[in-house]
Amino acid sequence: MTLDALPLRRRAQITAVDWSALVDEEARRLRALGIDVGAQITVSHRGIFAGADPLAVQIGRMTVALRRVHARAMQVEAL
Repeated sequence: MTLDALPLRRRAQITAVDWSALVDEEARRLRALGIDVGAQITVSHRGIFAGADPLAVQIGRMTVALRRVHARAMQVEAL
């Protein structure tokens, strides 16, 4: 499943990322934040407007806001 479809507060591990679906600068920023294959991630909140954008995801002790288009580029496996 993709990260945007992961149920709230369910832990998952990123198994694949389609970096070609993202702008190079955005991909570098996400990697710098530790969002890459093997990272454990949890969706903690979804926005209420415009298609539930953005998503608030927890990676480690950090909370990061992701656009839904970025989350769709990430395949995850629930833990």
